[in-house]
Amino acid sequence: MSIRVMMVDDHPVVRAGLRALLEADERVEVVAEVDSGEAALARLDELAATPDGAPDLVLMDLNLGVGPDGIETTRRLRAAHPAVQVLAVTTFDDEADIVGALEAGATGYVLKDSPTEALLAAVQEAAAGRSVLSPEVQQRLIARMTSPGTALSAREAEILEALATGATNREVAKALFISESTVKTHLVHLYDKLGVDSRTAALRVARERRLIR
Repeated sequence: MSIRVMMVDDHPVVRAGLRALLEADERVEVVAEVDSGEAALARLDELAATPDGAPDLVLMDLNLGVGPDGIETTRRLRAAHPAVQVLAVTTFDDEADIVGALEAGATGYVLKDSPTEALLAAVQEAAAGRSVLSPEVQQRLIARMTSPGTALSAREAEILEALATGATNREVAKALFISESTVKTHLVHLYDKLGVDSRTAALRVARERRLIR
């Protein structure tokens, strides 16, 4: 029995290349491809209502342009269709993206420049519900676990990502549905973790350590 896959990526050239790679393997069948998070959720509902049912696995890019990103789409997808596995396939190996995707329910996380054999193996593992991570991703998570005092929480990373856009504390609070005082408290904690005393320094160090994009 083949593994039924849906691809979610907003770049048609990338989708075409990935589809060709997957369909060269007789164990894999690509049943759908979409270019946004909203389209992914709608298409999955449609497939789930057909006789063949929902796909076994969704290959999820994280940066989807307009609408919900890959992490939010993964969270909503897994809530609506818990039997469908998600494999994040992306160019980003930032700690915030890795942790965010896994916390949202992704079964695995691999980079787009992974060797063909490694990517196909990841599809097999993720479809079976087994965790799979690129070597680079494993190293980042190991570093996080061995230095827990300096690792940023998912919320702290979200706040830094928002600050990187030039948003004020009030704007960050509104975007994340938390109070401004909560934002300030998180800033105090992450300044301490990064060994800095300003948001400019925090953003610089976070980028150097590839904690954010």
